[in-house]
Amino acid sequence: MNQTYNPLDIEKKWYPIWEQAGYFAPSGSGKAFSIAIPPPNVTGRLHMGHGFQHTLMDVLIRYHRMQGDNTLWQVGTDHAGISTQMVVERQLAAKNISRHDIGREKFEQHIWDWKHESGGHITEQMRRLGNSTDWSRERFTMDDDLADAVSKVFIQLYDEGLIYRGKRLVNWDPVLLTAISDVEVLNEEHEGSLWHIRYPLSDSDDVLVVATTRPETMLGDTAVAVHPDDKRYQHLIGQTIDLPLCSRKIPIIADDYVEQDFGTGCVKITPAHDFNDYEMGKRHQLPLINILTPDAKINDNAPAQYQGLDRFVAREKIIHDLKTAGLLEKIEPHTLKLPIGDRGGAVIEPYLTDQWYVDIKPLAQPAIDAVKQGQVRFVPENWQNTYFHWMENIQDWCISRQLWWGHRIPAWYDEQGNVYVGESEAAARSKYNITAEIKLSQETDVLDTWFSSALWPFSTLGWPENTAEMQQFFPTSVLITGFDIIFFWVARMIMFSLKFTGKVPFKDVYMTGLIRDEHGQKMSKTKGNVLDPIDLVDGIELEALIEKRTQGLMQTHMVASIIANTQKQFPEGIKAHGMDALRFTYCALASTGRDIRFDLGRLEGYRNFCNKIWNAAKFVLMNCETLTDYKRSQNLSLVDRWIQHRLHLTIKTVRTHLDDYRFDLASTAAYEFIWNEYCDWYLELTKPILYGEESSAEQKQSTQQTLISVLETWLRLLHPFMPFITEEIWQSLPNALRQHNDHDTIMLQPYPSLEEQSLDESADTSISLIQKMILAIRSIRSEMNVAPSKAIHLLIDKATAAQRNIINDNESLIKRLAKLESITWLDATTAPPAATALADNLELFIPLAGLIDVAAETARLAKEITKLNQEIIRAEKKLQSQGFIAKAPADVVEKEKNNLADFKIALEKYIAQQESLAHL
Repeated sequence: MNQTYNPLDIEKKWYPIWEQAGYFAPSGSGKAFSIAIPPPNVTGRLHMGHGFQHTLMDVLIRYHRMQGDNTLWQVGTDHAGISTQMVVERQLAAKNISRHDIGREKFEQHIWDWKHESGGHITEQMRRLGNSTDWSRERFTMDDDLADAVSKVFIQLYDEGLIYRGKRLVNWDPVLLTAISDVEVLNEEHEGSLWHIRYPLSDSDDVLVVATTRPETMLGDTAVAVHPDDKRYQHLIGQTIDLPLCSRKIPIIADDYVEQDFGTGCVKITPAHDFNDYEMGKRHQLPLINILTPDAKINDNAPAQYQGLDRFVAREKIIHDLKTAGLLEKIEPHTLKLPIGDRGGAVIEPYLTDQWYVDIKPLAQPAIDAVKQGQVRFVPENWQNTYFHWMENIQDWCISRQLWWGHRIPAWYDEQGNVYVGESEAAARSKYNITAEIKLSQETDVLDTWFSSALWPFSTLGWPENTAEMQQFFPTSVLITGFDIIFFWVARMIMFSLKFTGKVPFKDVYMTGLIRDEHGQKMSKTKGNVLDPIDLVDGIELEALIEKRTQGLMQTHMVASIIANTQKQFPEGIKAHGMDALRFTYCALASTGRDIRFDLGRLEGYRNFCNKIWNAAKFVLMNCETLTDYKRSQNLSLVDRWIQHRLHLTIKTVRTHLDDYRFDLASTAAYEFIWNEYCDWYLELTKPILYGEESSAEQKQSTQQTLISVLETWLRLLHPFMPFITEEIWQSLPNALRQHNDHDTIMLQPYPSLEEQSLDESADTSISLIQKMILAIRSIRSEMNVAPSKAIHLLIDKATAAQRNIINDNESLIKRLAKLESITWLDATTAPPAATALADNLELFIPLAGLIDVAAETARLAKEITKLNQEIIRAEKKLQSQGFIAKAPADVVEKEKNNLADFKIALEKYIAQQESLAHL
């Protein structure tokens, strides 16, 4: 082993060895365990959410692989229709070329060329993470056989009447010129206005005042709605108003959707440009008037003076014209949520277009039943309620996108607009008996990527063929994904899988929380708080970090704020931590909550944990160089029996928590055993045996055997969490110790079982008492400022017979570790003036005469007490200030409260020490 731990060298060394050796492939024997990776976008880069979820999946895969299961982690990427098309269009635009200049076929070839040259960034980052996916089975959603599966599903659903084409309202991106899904819409808070407009009644001089945040949409109004119970307007229901700026009359209707107490109680209804209005329009059979072009300009359904204007330019003209006509009541500032496209950044419009839809309700009920019957289990269980709520109120699914990149819809039109669906034009002609004289043109739309992703768990295994992989690995064992895509992906996979295979796609769904920054804020580029997992692993200089965080941002004030915050948070940049430390941090943070705060302090702590492991392994190897017989002795010392007992309990705890998907509890249990029990206690407890002159050669050998065998066992225990450092250390162990099987890698060794270690409650009881005594004595030394080099006398009272035996049997060990001159039993004698402490029921007394300068120590404590009193006054005054409470961030206020509590605890401690000294 190298003298110092260098994670980057280790990680770069081992992953290629594992992959080239084929260690990630299924073994072909044992119980099947499989995971289909949620396919990341081929255009993407590894972000914190990927790193978090992929780590948890890899922990499970390595855990089950080491248990001898026939383990498959199916890997692949999604073609990411919008993102990929945007990337390639930008490349062409840099050469002054439009996709329309070169046509669809050549444009698709450009995308394939880009994919082959640059589409592998995220898979390389997945390798950096340590993902033990079976790369020999890597799939892409546009692979020919996967595309055939998509086509088959579409055609079958169409033939069964479950896919249809219709004119409906969709989220429309006026820059990308395509419908998009809800998950691709970011609802961002913006400061806007609320315009109150007077709508004149047709048959009187009265007006109805209607408030809107989008005055341009009034050009498409087809009604004004009031609540049927609103006495102010009941007499007007059924009458009409003159739509301002337009030569149309529109009715006043009554609907329960209207809130009487909101605004004026009157709501303008624009069915073609608002989702809620669309539903109301259907209830009242209102006409749908689309007043926008695909690129969000006013079309010829509006008055001539607005036609051709951009929607926001038209808004200003409409406001001006309303003012001129005396129809603008008032304008109020208003905070609203703007729908923003997450790819192009444009304001999204509800837009009426012809799209393809799935009538999804017939598929939903079997999927609901599958969860209710326990065929699919949600972990945590509460997420099934979210699933049920959405599924029981499910709406038809818009599956078409106006793109060139993706699975082109297998439909053809004749000149009259009739639709013919088939695998190809020839198949469609044959299916519908269409003669060659009739001209057919293929649908230009492609399918939503969620459509192909819904097939992912079984299409990647060879469906519709009944392949060996389908027989072995389907249904998959577990899906790990974020709760934010329960609707978009999880539910659809369950529906499609039941429909086309008759089986659920997975047995368990583990829903993760969302990774946020240390303050609980969502990570976003505009906030400048995004963390790149690779930066945390490799480190990054401050200047490079600032450049990365501000790249592409145009607003000067935003850039300045991000630079200042980054300089404050990372004055020296981010140092390298290594992938094992990052993986372990992800596991430790994997609670069952919705939001997971990523704490860089935890990452730093687990980097220190790696160092601790490294140094402990070096200590063991150095002290076991002379060992030749690795068979465990039957004549074990107390400390050796104790560490085996603690290891047994740890193995049981870790395995139980991994089986329950409690990665946080499993990793914590491993951490506490390795750091606290093995490294801090056991290594210290073995030193008197290894180095003591009174130890026999047999005792030393027995302890050496336990030292190194327990190390080898917990390396296997830790391997799924920290694969790189555990492989490196394991390979440094003697060959004879690593011969569990024929595989020369830790990842194919058996995961530790309970049979490997023995239980010994008596050893646990004895060491527990010794630990408490040593900690109590060290606490007295620290509190009373007794120099570590000074040997002290220990007096003990209130011991039981069993405790006396433990202490007598281990007197030399206790003396060495606590640096005691002597141990005396008080019995009926009176203790001299001394510092006291408790260890269970034992009363421990340490006479301080001659050990400390009482006057100097009293003076030191008085100084500390004065200082703490001043800090308490300062903190209390600050927390009583209403200005501080109102203006300071919540985390700053909470920190000040915690500081005050700590000051008070420390004050009580120093006062108690001062009182103890007064009796000396």
